[in-house]
Amino acid sequence: MVAINSSFIINIDFSISYIHISNMRKNYKLITKDTEEINITLYSASEKISNNFLFFVHGFKGFKDWGFGPYLGEYFAQNGFTSILFNFSHNGVKGNSIEFTELDKFSKNTFSREIGELNELIDAAKHGFFEGIVPDKIGLIGHSRGGAISLLTAYQRSDLNSIALWASVSNLDRYSERQKEVWRKKGVFEVLNHRTKQIMSLGLVLLEDLEKNKNSSLNIKKAINSLKIPIFIGHGEQDLAVKIKEAEELYTWSKKETTEFIKISTTGHTFDMVHPHEKTNEKFEYLLSKTLLFFKRNFY
Repeated sequence: MVAINSSFIINIDFSISYIHISNMRKNYKLITKDTEEINITLYSASEKISNNFLFFVHGFKGFKDWGFGPYLGEYFAQNGFTSILFNFSHNGVKGNSIEFTELDKFSKNTFSREIGELNELIDAAKHGFFEGIVPDKIGLIGHSRGGAISLLTAYQRSDLNSIALWASVSNLDRYSERQKEVWRKKGVFEVLNHRTKQIMSLGLVLLEDLEKNKNSSLNIKKAINSLKIPIFIGHGEQDLAVKIKEAEELYTWSKKETTEFIKISTTGHTFDMVHPHEKTNEKFEYLLSKTLLFFKRNFY
């Protein structure tokens, strides 16, 4: 028995159902309008792919093959969806690598770039980029900062079916005035990757993007309040990277009749999943199962 605090459910019994890796997995490369590369992996249960597409949007210091990524892709593929996992062009990971090797590009990334690239990827899918199949319905799963990018992209579109937010931020402005002052003076803001011990620099272009667009295209509150499509929010109560209060803010701003919110006890930002991937666990399996039910309700 694991206690799961939810708007709807408390104290749920469940068992872990481990997936059997037998799906089709195929890599693609999309060249963006500004000639950057978006590397993509498609997961499908068979050679004939489903026209129900789910795009997984990774977060800050994330990438498509981090930890639970491939497992997530296989899981939704075996449950009737075409899973699309991809790397933003400036996330710092080259090609299909599983480590950061392009820190120069990482330093030039912006929120608006990611929104633009996600829009381009969805547009490509709608024009048959993946095996000539045009998706009938499209959903997004955004983790951490990827949740914000998903919401802000959906705000610009009218053709998405539903969105799942995993440990999503509610605010992209996560820097103090003192930090911004130093950032402007140095031209970079340095962050430590605790896993790799790499110092990863954010260029001034990111701060400029935030300050220019924080009240318009980067306003998360405005975006989620305006969305009419179903939204799923799943968050670990012990998340230290993105506190549970941010999930509560998102839920407060959303339309309650179309939003489902679950709090998962005794788990954190990645739901006890690690990189490289080792094994699944009951908290992550619960999140997957609830997310799957959410999309099935809204796709079928």
